[in-house]
Amino acid sequence: MSEQNVSKPLPDLPTDKSEFWILRLYVAGHAMRSLTAIANLQALCEEHLPDRYHIEVIDVIEDPERASTDQILALPTLIRALPPPVRKIIGDLSNTERVLVGLEIAQHSH
Repeated sequence: MSEQNVSKPLPDLPTDKSEFWILRLYVAGHAMRSLTAIANLQALCEEHLPDRYHIEVIDVIEDPERASTDQILALPTLIRALPPPVRKIIGDLSNTERVLVGLEIAQHSH
């Protein structure tokens, strides 16, 4: 699994960048936890951030330098790049409430 975009192509960012979310998910190949994290993140974004997100999946097996740059110590790890501040969540993202709180999505929804 190489780096792939699992959401719609990255559109022009709106002038109010706090309304658009860029999320980076670091995974390890096709491991079950990796696939679960991808599916959970897609479902969460479709429900809480429809048409306002971009997901970038980075496979650390194929791009270990990228994981080092972002200081990834465990997998899977989700990074919220936009809106600031940067946030990190480790795990398969199955606890939706924890993910919403960790990413502060509830504060930004609609």
